[in-house]
Amino acid sequence: MIMSHFTREETNLMCIYHTGTRADLITELSEMKKYLEQDETELFELVQSVVDKLSVMSDGEFDNITGKLIVDFD
Repeated sequence: MIMSHFTREETNLMCIYHTGTRADLITELSEMKKYLEQDETELFELVQSVVDKLSVMSDGEFDNITGKLIVDFD
């Protein structure tokens, strides 16, 4: 299952920045990453991990998981 490839933190990040398509999400995350401060290394690595995973997925695989993108902040 593709969703199991994403951690809870990655899934939450995807929920926050999800704009509709896989390509748009990659663009949004890449753009956000430019605004991170030098000391925000953990968030930078999290964003990069999500971008890397999304980049190797197909649009079809992404479309299959979008219904499961529900924020879980617990």
